[in-house]
Amino acid sequence: MTDESSGESTARENTARESTVAQTRARVATHLVGRERELELTLAAVAAGRDIVLEGPPGTSKTTMLKAITEEWGIPLLFVEGNADLTPAKLVGHHNPARVLREDYSADNFVPGPLVEAMRDGGFLYIEEFNRAPEDTLNTLLTAMADRSIAIPRVGTIVAQPTFRVIASMNPYDNVGTTRLSTSVHDRLNRLSIDYQDAPSEEGIVALRTDRARAGAAEGGASVELGQRLIADAVAVTRATREHPDVRQGSSVRGAIDCVLVALQLAELRGMTAPDDPAYPELVYDAMVVSLSGRIHIDEATEITPEQVLREIWEDHFILEPAAAAPG
Repeated sequence: MTDESSGESTARENTARESTVAQTRARVATHLVGRERELELTLAAVAAGRDIVLEGPPGTSKTTMLKAITEEWGIPLLFVEGNADLTPAKLVGHHNPARVLREDYSADNFVPGPLVEAMRDGGFLYIEEFNRAPEDTLNTLLTAMADRSIAIPRVGTIVAQPTFRVIASMNPYDNVGTTRLSTSVHDRLNRLSIDYQDAPSEEGIVALRTDRARAGAAEGGASVELGQRLIADAVAVTRATREHPDVRQGSSVRGAIDCVLVALQLAELRGMTAPDDPAYPELVYDAMVVSLSGRIHIDEATEITPEQVLREIWEDHFILEPAAAAPG
């Protein structure tokens, strides 16, 4: 083959790969709201054969994005929670104790852990709270990431399939119980910071996730306006929890989703069908208490309660802001 024809072949292969990645992006994007840039960057990294850490608070579509990518590629997504109990043996696997007593150690009685499963099946190993895992566990991962293989005593060498990736996530707002990652770990991981989405995107997510519940409420007599108003108010108060001075970490969009779902049930229980009902603001506050009080983390230096924080946010939204916007 001439150099020219070889170059043409390589160009065709690159074009085909780019087309495949572009098609994957288009299909995966249908599962997400307002995450076009993050999807493109993550997809580019994993398509390039790289491992990556996604750094951002909970509820920012990291898991949804990875699920969509792995489903599109037809490979497994294995979840692991990073904590002090995640030992190398739990990550790699172990020999079945009962069978070892009967048969001695062998490859047949080895029970693979999530790392070995991901390597054998060519899946994504998704480690949440990555910086909570013990150092010796991370060192085990280093070998898998660097060599794409690991040697297991009495089992042999496990060689990863080409689609194997290590995907880590870390919450930058939570440093309690975490460990500082070594330079070696950072050097083997790409990194992408993922923050909360803007208000319109979060409203789109809440609308998508509550569509069935709102349709059911409408069949029961609730107006379309009630559902729409609940989405806007739930997103607004949820976003306000992230800016309150006494809150160390506010709620993700999951809090807004639950706020709408709870409020719809409360509206049915109380016979409320429209947002112009005088009792509507109090209904939203009750839904806030249930859906948001456990999701916000108060600064340890303050003595305020989650309910007091939510009441302040509620008053700002339903009393002070409408008053400021009123004519005259």
